Amino acid sequence: MTALWTSAAIAQATGGKASAVFDASGVAFDSREIGPGDLFVALKGEHSDGHLHVEQAFASGASGAIVSQPVDGPHILVSDTAAALDALAKASRERTAARIIGVTGSVGKTGTKEALYAALDRCSFGHAHRSVKSYNNHVGVPLSLSRMPEDTKFGIFEMGMNHAHELSALTRLVRPHAAIITAIAPAHIGNFPTGEQGIVDAKGEIFEGLVPEGTAIIPFDSPHYQRLRKKAERHAAHVISFGFEDGADVRAVDVVPAPRGGSLVTARLGDQSLCFTIAEAGRHWVSNSLAILAAVRAVGGDLASAGLSLAEMSGIDGRGRRHVITLKSGGKAVVIDESYNANPASMKATLQHFTVEPCSGQKIAILGAMGELGEQSAQFHAALADDILHCGMDAVILVGEYMAHTAAKLEHGLDQGVKMSHAESASEALSEVAKLIGDGDVILIKGSNYLGLSSAVSALVNGEY
Repeated sequence: MTALWTSAAIAQATGGKASAVFDASGVAFDSREIGPGDLFVALKGEHSDGHLHVEQAFASGASGAIVSQPVDGPHILVSDTAAALDALAKASRERTAARIIGVTGSVGKTGTKEALYAALDRCSFGHAHRSVKSYNNHVGVPLSLSRMPEDTKFGIFEMGMNHAHELSALTRLVRPHAAIITAIAPAHIGNFPTGEQGIVDAKGEIFEGLVPEGTAIIPFDSPHYQRLRKKAERHAAHVISFGFEDGADVRAVDVVPAPRGGSLVTARLGDQSLCFTIAEAGRHWVSNSLAILAAVRAVGGDLASAGLSLAEMSGIDGRGRRHVITLKSGGKAVVIDESYNANPASMKATLQHFTVEPCSGQKIAILGAMGELGEQSAQFHAALADDILHCGMDAVILVGEYMAHTAAKLEHGLDQGVKMSHAESASEALSEVAKLIGDGDVILIKGSNYLGLSSAVSALVNGEY
């Protein structure tokens, strides 16, 4: 098998000096994720120093390391390991002929990235590459690029941001042929003094790194469409819109519920029509699928493969994965894991679908607070009560201090038969749901990642409640 990187190539890319000859089959900066043959990058952070874990990395099978101080074992000595990782990412991008897609947005980034990967990996017979997990920041993006094999045909990279100018740097590393903005919503709005317009401008930075003849893919139904389009037109040779409304370049002309969940969609792409099934449920996934089709066509992928892949998609941990669990009391229940993140738009979309979720027992929701909403946090959490009231759920457990605003509004609107409680932590929420859960129930768990609601999901799935 051809090495991902040789020590000579790493040294040339980073300007470092190799202490020995070695080959690397992978790249990692977390010593706990090192596998046999991997290159370990010893990054220095505010509260950690990877050089303290070099010995552990070699014990786990690392073939070499990038370091800024000499160590025992094969290594590349550089002055700055973070800069070296960026340089390795640039070298990876420069050596490949792959068609590259960048994905950002306030919601739907990871699911869209995974669906694109599935579609393009299918039509390239295993020669697609993507960023794993949610490695979408100033460290995760260069790591994902540096892991891309030279013979990759399609690369898909998720890019995220919490502040202005972050995406500008990331997209210049990725240099995509096509760049998608899935949707704009008030995520991280507390970091943007100008509100959603600031988020729009920051997300639009993804177009700054487009290659010549690149394609910008933007949501037509967004209230910020014109602002996004103006930004896209400054950097993209082609701008493609997607959505449900007349005028979108890629448009859903018919959407009906699929027999086993999900949706049956007829989409129009210019002079082409495509009928396909989406395994994932919800209107937001229909919207994501339109962006996916636009991107697949923009980079020369196969639309039929994309349709098949969308029909086979399964949920992602923390972002919609469904678990059928066997209860201690007998019977079964369904746990919907949306525990990775939450903002006002994703909460609304998830709760809208929960309204039509088939259920023979109770509908129960564990809803965690939404982070980084700044001065508008109280307003957004109070507004969430309206979405909860329209869900028709039987019980809701609110988690986190900001949910006090939601609880206060709900107290005046919930039907007497609907149970509501307010928990301080994930463990307390788990104790509450354990008192309620029964055969045929569906339990939705969603909240910002800092609350650790994934621990409640794990406990329910593993019968530890």
